[in-house]
Amino acid sequence: MLNQRFLISTLCASTLMFGLTACDSGNKAPATGGAESASGTLDKIKQSKTIVLGHRDSSIPFSYISGNPNQPEGYAHDLQLKVVEALKQQLNIPDLKIRYNLVTSQNRIPLVSNGTVDLECGSTTNNKERQQQVAFSVGYFEVGGRLLTAKDSGIQDYEDLKDKKVVTTAGTTSERWLKQHATELGVSEVISAKDHAESFLMLQSGRAAAFMMDDILLAGEQSKAKDPSNWVIVGTAPIKEIYGCMMRKGDTAFKQIVDDAIKATYASGEINSMYTKWFESPIPPKNINLNFPMSDDVKALIANPHDRDQ
Repeated sequence: MLNQRFLISTLCASTLMFGLTACDSGNKAPATGGAESASGTLDKIKQSKTIVLGHRDSSIPFSYISGNPNQPEGYAHDLQLKVVEALKQQLNIPDLKIRYNLVTSQNRIPLVSNGTVDLECGSTTNNKERQQQVAFSVGYFEVGGRLLTAKDSGIQDYEDLKDKKVVTTAGTTSERWLKQHATELGVSEVISAKDHAESFLMLQSGRAAAFMMDDILLAGEQSKAKDPSNWVIVGTAPIKEIYGCMMRKGDTAFKQIVDDAIKATYASGEINSMYTKWFESPIPPKNINLNFPMSDDVKALIANPHDRDQ
């Protein structure tokens, strides 16, 4: 019996060790909690009369905080609220409460997978690796990975990064791509900051020569600069990605409501005024216009919604 118990505990320890190792790469979520909660997000919401929305604090103009620390805003957040309205009607809970949960690039996937967050809409890329851990809604934006740098830096594209330090945000697809290609680009150091705001701070302070991230997020950070005209977004995007809302994997009933709410916003044409509000008009906190017209790729997503990574 002693030997049997020793063998079982050894096997469990090995399983835990390897499970934790797997969770350490690519924002993989803990193995526990997700499967059970995925069986009934709608039941969870009915019982608590509350939905937990994951949000970011600096993903301008998708999901961010500009004034009230307890109230996110942005293009993706407006889409989240469309889902909330649909849930109120379909579940007959007119007083459905919202509880906000701040997430980061590093913890957003685990918090959705383990049931802490019901729906996260921010600037999360839908890709095949993440599809193994969470489900994605139909896409609502397509971006390209580019570089933000000082106007006088001499950097025009990725080949100009030789012997230079480049910052990016930890837990993002840009970080992964940059680390994979740092040697061939000749980058002297890849710096991983905790969020987009810290990444831009490192660029502004001279600790990095360029900041790699999704083009629209770079435009958002540029808008916060004391003088945005001192900074430029350059480079040919080596990767293109689609953003979607995240939810727990395997919960088809909840995903259907999320997708239908977003599709209805597209079909009604309301998405156009939402886009104009956040991308082509002055926005908080500095009332700067990003002047980011809707691309043909985004128009195609709206015309033919899908939840594929490309």
